[in-house]
Amino acid sequence: MLRWMRYGAGALVLGLAVGYLATVVDAGAVGDVLGSLRADALGVSVALGCYAAAFALRAWAWRVALPGLGLGQSWAALHVSLLGNHVLPFRLGEPLRVTSVLRRTELPTGSVVASAVTLRAADLLMVVMLALVAAPTFVLDRAGWWIWPLLAAMAGVLAVGVVWIGRLARQGGDVRRPTPTAWAAVLVAWTLEAVVVWEVCRVAGHAISPAAAVAVTAATIAVQTVALTPGGIGSYEAAATVALISFDVPAEQAFAIALTTHAVKTAYSLLVGAVALVAPAPTYWGWLRLPRNGGVGATPPDHPPQPVDPSAPVVAFLPVHNEEQTVGDVVQRIPAEVDGHAVTTIVVDDGSSDRSAELAEAAGARVIRHPVNLGLGAAVRRGLAEAAAVSPAAVVYLDADDEYFPEDLAVVAAPVLAGDADYVVGSRFAGDIGRMLRRRRFGNRVLSRWLGWMARRRDITDGQSGFRAFSAQAAAEAEVVHDYNYAQILTLDLLGKGFRYAEVPIRYRFRSTGASFIRLGTYLRRVVPAVHRELNTEHRQRTAGQSSTTWPAKRRRAAAQAAESNPSSPSASTAS
Repeated sequence: MLRWMRYGAGALVLGLAVGYLATVVDAGAVGDVLGSLRADALGVSVALGCYAAAFALRAWAWRVALPGLGLGQSWAALHVSLLGNHVLPFRLGEPLRVTSVLRRTELPTGSVVASAVTLRAADLLMVVMLALVAAPTFVLDRAGWWIWPLLAAMAGVLAVGVVWIGRLARQGGDVRRPTPTAWAAVLVAWTLEAVVVWEVCRVAGHAISPAAAVAVTAATIAVQTVALTPGGIGSYEAAATVALISFDVPAEQAFAIALTTHAVKTAYSLLVGAVALVAPAPTYWGWLRLPRNGGVGATPPDHPPQPVDPSAPVVAFLPVHNEEQTVGDVVQRIPAEVDGHAVTTIVVDDGSSDRSAELAEAAGARVIRHPVNLGLGAAVRRGLAEAAAVSPAAVVYLDADDEYFPEDLAVVAAPVLAGDADYVVGSRFAGDIGRMLRRRRFGNRVLSRWLGWMARRRDITDGQSGFRAFSAQAAAEAEVVHDYNYAQILTLDLLGKGFRYAEVPIRYRFRSTGASFIRLGTYLRRVVPAVHRELNTEHRQRTAGQSSTTWPAKRRRAAAQAAESNPSSPSASTAS
């Protein structure tokens, strides 16, 4: 009830504000200014180019103070902040320039904050000083005596920032005091930014001097430092209108120019700020895809083929949870030999409450029991670890629900045994599908496209297949970082480590007994965060310079501990 009352009050205030504006705003004057801008598209484009160049100079100056910050990420952080200031109240976009860098780089917090605060203080101090030089009468008449405490406060913040940077630099931090050239770049940036209001005034037929344009820009910036509304809506127009009137622009036209100038800057912030959220990689939310080859944290080179011991077994493992109706038959149909290698079958019984473990053992499998149901991801993790421990020629994962054909085991393992691949997925969509529910076919297609996009591979056709093969090294280094499922994160993990990928066609038929535990809402809620964690954890590990052979065990142990502490995880069953 209170929430709806707030919504109603907000709608009422908005309606009253719009109604009031309709009575006081000269729509004809605003229309004339907009028409003039459309007629001079080249001039507006040049003005926006100057506006963009101003932010490029600020980005370069920040990089001078913070050498480890790439120019692209510096540019992105400033535009994410600009976007935030145009859509959030209370100037909440300011902290975003810091959070953008901290989210997207490995730079230390102290260096990022110190450099950002110092340069922003210099930014504000210089625009006021520039206005004092360009139009001293206007500034002193309009600001009055409080301009001096304001300048003193900004100078004080700047001095503290410079001292802070110096201390961090002496402690070995990746931060430097800005050079005179960097200060000059910040000063020139404000001159370029003033071109926007100068151009709007010119095309509107009320040309002002460049000095006046700087003064108007300074007035709007000064007022917006305490703006409460998103984008300083209202305060910007008020400050710019008063400033323009001071330079002999008629009141109605002054307001139209102020409103139009703000609209142009807002459009720029929304468009370029939206791009800055996702480019350059990583995005504001971290890595959403595996990095491109050659980039920082990119996929390492492929693992060279490893010799296969002719006497080593092929290990087939099956995670099982309450599959007593199918597991015995599936185990019995697994070939005893593949390409001259004996096949050993392991069943990971994930806390079944029926006779699954007993029937699997009777069919000839070695059974490993989880005392409670930990989840499919935990069962796959355990199966990989158990299989890798026997130094196999290849490891094959197979669902136990009789949807896949155990007789195809030789087909799935063949690329691994031949040394052509480290990780093989049996693709139902490249093979023969006897029957698949329409909604599952659609869901599998969508999720496979998503996985292919994240992995930057066009050859992924079945990201949820329950039939896969691994080389001994891939099985040993494979990680499943959550317990609910394994499909996407296992592929991203192995591709991120540079293991060679292949697909082979397999046969498939829809299960005739039991039911999958997968529910779309739960699946997305559990899997999407895990995929994001997988992408970003691997990137951080690679950029930290750690070997891929030193940290999998740590994460596997951490995941196992998490699984053991959560015995109520969903049932382990088929992934698709």
